[in-house]
Amino acid sequence: MSVSDNDLAAVEQQLGRVPRGVLEVSYRTPDGAPAVVKTAPRLPDGTPFPTLYYLTDPRLTGACSRLESGGVMREMQARLADDEELAAGYLRAHLSYLAERDAIESLGTDFTGGGMPDRVKCLHVLVAHSLAKGPGVNPLGDEAVAMLADVEKLRGIAVPADWAHGVGGA
Repeated sequence: MSVSDNDLAAVEQQLGRVPRGVLEVSYRTPDGAPAVVKTAPRLPDGTPFPTLYYLTDPRLTGACSRLESGGVMREMQARLADDEELAAGYLRAHLSYLAERDAIESLGTDFTGGGMPDRVKCLHVLVAHSLAKGPGVNPLGDEAVAMLADVEKLRGIAVPADWAHGVGGA
């Protein structure tokens, strides 16, 4: 994937500011609009930016905020503490994210975002990761995308039409 001047202009409109450090558009909505960008580990001014995948589509960001305010993160966090298989999958997602970011440039930290691997603190990051990588990489991100598809009615609009339904979105 890559990023064109048109993509950057669309992302600027979505964010309401000039995007910084964009390497590529990693996910486009079914209508072709950029929705997740891959961002350099260091912004052009040298500032560390550990969030490799950044959610830009306002429909998705708004829907993630609604899920967060509805308590989804607390429920996921509770399950993460009790479900060893889920915790192992979340740890694998963290390690994959970190390896991919470090292959671009190491920041000398194991912070990846979204709370990985121990906490659930930002659905925006988890959703961006899942949409960029596809189902099966980030179990909690996959679940959140499934909720966006079903609960927020974004299936086939901002989320792929064939994304799995319900909990365990992969």
